[in-house]
Amino acid sequence: MAAPTIVPNAGASTAPGAATAHVDTFARDRLPPAGTWPVFQFNDDTRYPARLNAAVELVDRHVSEGNGQRVAVRHERDGSIETVTYAQLAALVSRIAHVLVEDMRLVPGNRVLLRGPNNLMMAASWLATVKSGLIAVPTMPLLRAKELRQIIDKAQVSAALCDARLREELDANQRADGEHYCPTLTTVRYFNGTGAGSLEAAMDGKPDTFAPCDTAADDICLIAFTSGTTGQPKGTVHFHRDVLAMCDLFPRHVLKPTPDDVFCGTPPIAFTFGLGGMLCFPLRIGASTALAEKLTPETLLKLIQDHRATVVFTAPTFYRQMSTLAKNFDIGSLKKSVSAGEALPDATRQAWKAATGIEMTDGLGGTEMMHIFVSSAGADVRPGAVGRVVPGYEARIVDDNMQPVPPGTVGKLAVRGPTGCRYLDDPRQEAYVRDGWNLPGDTFMADADGYYFYQARSDDMIISAGYNIAGPEVEGTLMKHEFVAECGVVGAADAERGQVVTAYVVLRPGVEAGETTRTTLQDYCKREIAPYKYPRRIEFVAALPRTETGKLQRFRLRQMANEGGQP
Repeated sequence: MAAPTIVPNAGASTAPGAATAHVDTFARDRLPPAGTWPVFQFNDDTRYPARLNAAVELVDRHVSEGNGQRVAVRHERDGSIETVTYAQLAALVSRIAHVLVEDMRLVPGNRVLLRGPNNLMMAASWLATVKSGLIAVPTMPLLRAKELRQIIDKAQVSAALCDARLREELDANQRADGEHYCPTLTTVRYFNGTGAGSLEAAMDGKPDTFAPCDTAADDICLIAFTSGTTGQPKGTVHFHRDVLAMCDLFPRHVLKPTPDDVFCGTPPIAFTFGLGGMLCFPLRIGASTALAEKLTPETLLKLIQDHRATVVFTAPTFYRQMSTLAKNFDIGSLKKSVSAGEALPDATRQAWKAATGIEMTDGLGGTEMMHIFVSSAGADVRPGAVGRVVPGYEARIVDDNMQPVPPGTVGKLAVRGPTGCRYLDDPRQEAYVRDGWNLPGDTFMADADGYYFYQARSDDMIISAGYNIAGPEVEGTLMKHEFVAECGVVGAADAERGQVVTAYVVLRPGVEAGETTRTTLQDYCKREIAPYKYPRRIEFVAALPRTETGKLQRFRLRQMANEGGQP
């Protein structure tokens, strides 16, 4: 393989002379200043032509190569499994694209809000938006009008495609007399509904083919808003080339799927973890995805059973619960499982392996980086480690001055590769990127063999009486106790110690929440880890605050720990 091409943080294009196809340059004009971009580097996997449309590469290419009859999407309709081929998906995407351009009169570079659960029309709407040269702004289904307004205003969204069952909140954004009115949002079409105003009605009679927009590889196709684990979402900007890069590194080198694989899982398409795992990864290689709107640990196992799924993506919480239920389902088709979104406790990894025989593929990624950049699978898994750097990326552990530290030293993770952070008009860009490196905000330790061991989010490191204590380490210890179903650990302000370790614990059914249980858990931690790390405060709660993607919202736990009360 040829040496990587290094592109300094000095502009948008990797291909000189690749003119933008965007007529509306709002998003491009609000990219961060060139000097605040990360350094980008490309290898044989990620060098793309100057002109590139990601939707064409994901769908139309398979049809043109004679694979149009392969199944692209599987979903349930009226109690039975329906399959959609690549040729059928291409036709559906094209009809939606005609509505976007002809009926909604959108031009390349306009932003389109996408709102829906993981279903066929949500997936096709994303692809049609990209194929048309528009910029997709996907949103989580549970967002309210107030949260949608922040996104619409930030991205200056003028149009939306929305599942009809979710229209109530978006309607509030269109009411001129309402407190969440968004004057830029002028055109909305609703899918999975009926009536003359539905997207399906507008699609009726549209051609099955659509000439894709001749976009540049570095034209923006996606603004992905962060899931809000730190409070205020940020808009991360990604190019057409970024969509392909996320497909051509982690899947190719770590997951190693084949065209015969069937993907499934819980992360929403609106979240880049789900966009990759539920849509782009399978489409890139000509495989299929089994989409489902609302899943519980039990119904996800049933989906694996019914669709004979081979690859599953979900969060550690689901894996922990599924490990106790797996024996009730025939999931022998399952070969690979990917965990991401938050730290994977070793107790969960071992419980899943004992239940299924499958070694978990843990992954570290982020909305800013598009997808996973540290991971290992199968025999390459090392106990306690997330994994090694995915080929195509480069990582190091640095100190506060951005200087590399020796193996075995705890520090900040810095990473760079073909994808990287570009916030939409946001001063936080300079905090995420330093000296050309992306700083995801994670504290790690790397060993001499290049394995990366997660310690904590940088803001989750608890400093108590001069000791540095990683909240996730304490969580992992508590999770091994038979009393504990879930837990979250943060630091609470303390006049004597600076901070004290505070654990919010969800107990298993039948365990009494009292002082005896609290003492039992504290004593257990003292035996399992250094005694100074034990949780001096334990609060028993019915549930932990999580984002819609399943991430623990530790900032809310910190608020509660310092203000008193329950999450």
